[in-house]
Amino acid sequence: MTTKQNIDISLVVPMYNEEKVIESFFGEIRESLDDKDVYYEIVCVDDGSSDNTLEILKSHSEADSTIKVITLSRNFGKEIAMTAGLDHAIGNTVVPIDCDLQDPPELIYQMYEMWLKGFDVVLAKRIDRQSDSFAKRKTSQAFYKFIKKMADIDIPENVGDFRLLSRKAADTLNLYREKSRFMKGLFASLGFKSAVVEYSRPERAAGETKWNYFSLYKLALEGIISFTSLPLKVWSYVGALTAIMSFIYGAYLIIKTLLFGVDTPGYASLMVTLLFVSGLILISLGVIGEYLARIFIEVKNRPIYIIDEKYGFEDVKK
Repeated sequence: MTTKQNIDISLVVPMYNEEKVIESFFGEIRESLDDKDVYYEIVCVDDGSSDNTLEILKSHSEADSTIKVITLSRNFGKEIAMTAGLDHAIGNTVVPIDCDLQDPPELIYQMYEMWLKGFDVVLAKRIDRQSDSFAKRKTSQAFYKFIKKMADIDIPENVGDFRLLSRKAADTLNLYREKSRFMKGLFASLGFKSAVVEYSRPERAAGETKWNYFSLYKLALEGIISFTSLPLKVWSYVGALTAIMSFIYGAYLIIKTLLFGVDTPGYASLMVTLLFVSGLILISLGVIGEYLARIFIEVKNRPIYIIDEKYGFEDVKK
């Protein structure tokens, strides 16, 4: 029977329409780990792919017992697919990794050696992101600077999901069962003794990224809302400041009327004031709505993901 004690490394690999890169990915993993003195498993999560990803994974799982496959009932998104993989990974260490080979497999054993030295979390930090577009690099930098100032925890810059977690850290992470998930924030919230290994991010091996700017915007918004209540607090300050300014302006109008009599107010100034205050109200309602929507999702208590089938969860090999 497979146990946590006889698997050293569990790789967690969310996949969505990755048929072009699967062969290369498994080849790189084997080349990086087969000659090392470790037992490993590869937990692949098919996130509702519409191409041949699942069929390829099933054939690999039948031929190689290190490869285990979870197929979700529909596309839930990468954060949820990764959660499903983390729930099923049973190794002494757990490494979430993308299959596009932009996370170099040769770093896995290096991170494992850091774990042997006593670190519970080993972060893989990107020191060179030239493979990303200029716009993506700049927006990413802006996001990390913004969330670093706003978030209640320290989310490390240029560190993605690729990292190593000890069994203790992985078990702790699996206690977090919120439905709206920003994994980088959840990882950062764990604490524990950590180390960093650095690498240059290469080009994607094959296929196309599934992340467009709208998807990245939604992920960034999820991160901000999940790990800080500052946007809610800001509107308390904005409301108070607006009220003070209104009081001062009202007092000015009263004094002016008493001293100089009534004059006819301008239509333009009235409209500007109404539009400004209405805009503030709508923005504040939008911010409240974002938080309220996540409360609504949580209280329904639906499952985070739904598994369709699982393959290869009986055996393991080196």
